[in-house]
Amino acid sequence: MAESTGGAPDGAPTRADAPGAGFVPPASLADFAALARAVLPADVWDFVDGGSGAETALAANRAALDRVAVLPRMLAGVDEPTTEAPLPGGRAALPVAVAPMAYQRLLHADGEPALAAAAGAAGVPYVASTLSSTPVEEIAAAGGTVWFQLYWLRDRGLVGDLLDRASSAGCAAVMLTVDVPVLGRRLRDVRNGFALPAHVTAANLPGGRDDLAHRGTPGVSAVAAHTGAVFAPAVSWADLAWLRARTPVPLLVKGILDARDAVRAADAGVDAVVVSNHGGRQLDAAPASASVLPEVVDAVGERCAVLLDSGIRGGVDVLRALALGAAGVLVGRPLLWALAAGGRAGAEAALALLAAELRDALILSGCPDPASARRLRTRIGA
Repeated sequence: MAESTGGAPDGAPTRADAPGAGFVPPASLADFAALARAVLPADVWDFVDGGSGAETALAANRAALDRVAVLPRMLAGVDEPTTEAPLPGGRAALPVAVAPMAYQRLLHADGEPALAAAAGAAGVPYVASTLSSTPVEEIAAAGGTVWFQLYWLRDRGLVGDLLDRASSAGCAAVMLTVDVPVLGRRLRDVRNGFALPAHVTAANLPGGRDDLAHRGTPGVSAVAAHTGAVFAPAVSWADLAWLRARTPVPLLVKGILDARDAVRAADAGVDAVVVSNHGGRQLDAAPASASVLPEVVDAVGERCAVLLDSGIRGGVDVLRALALGAAGVLVGRPLLWALAAGGRAGAEAALALLAAELRDALILSGCPDPASARRLRTRIGA
């Protein structure tokens, strides 16, 4: 669930008893979905798995990636490729960051620190959500490289406080999400009357700021009610300029789909744009992220990095994104599935699988490294 916000009914079980070091991973990253579904309450699964509206954009993400064929290069002599790649703020072991996702204690009692620790062990950045169920300070202490994801709030003073806390905690980058002026109408959550259980809170917000998220009402998403009360719907380019001036670390803007917005973000001095339709959870009429990625890459050139979010399900998808011009990707739902299935051990297994899948994809495409993969040719279609 790319950068999700939501919860489970009061008293619903979470995966507190997930297996530890003896966890046996499945054969592929995508296979974690079945393991997670088997252990999660039905409404929590719906929250993680679902999109907005008729879930057209959600389905489009997967379909668009499946339509990308990569032309491998032969006789390249590649035996041991490196998977290391530059990302905003430094190099990572993979061209991958863990997408910002809220309320991870819904999936497992250890929540965000477990996934952050797994990301740190794997050498990839972890993006801590404004709506994490663990304070950003604890997440940063558990992980390696941690970025802070910012939702623009009605309370500008609270925005400043969050930025100060992220800086003090050592967060290496800030990621502003711009595609959630209001929460998309997520019908599974509406039908389930979704609300956060008492033990899962918006831990970065002052006490009492998430009361609405805990009020279960039939036919109402309590999470949507909460975000409607605290998110500022009219975030603007002027706000981005204010944030750029206030942010000494790399600044990323997530939720860009139109190349014109990408150019304007580059003009504003951002270090990266993240092409994303929020995992199909916001505007249901939005295009698949992968389908507009090449246009965005062409528009910004070398002025800032371009990352892809939404729909990544394995190492071959990372290769596809690189071949379409991305500098890297954000991975969301599969890592939540792994967290649900096995806690930190599950997340570590998932990231190890992702690394192995990408390594194989690089060898099979004749690429010694991710930079070479960006020079591959693609074909779109059957």
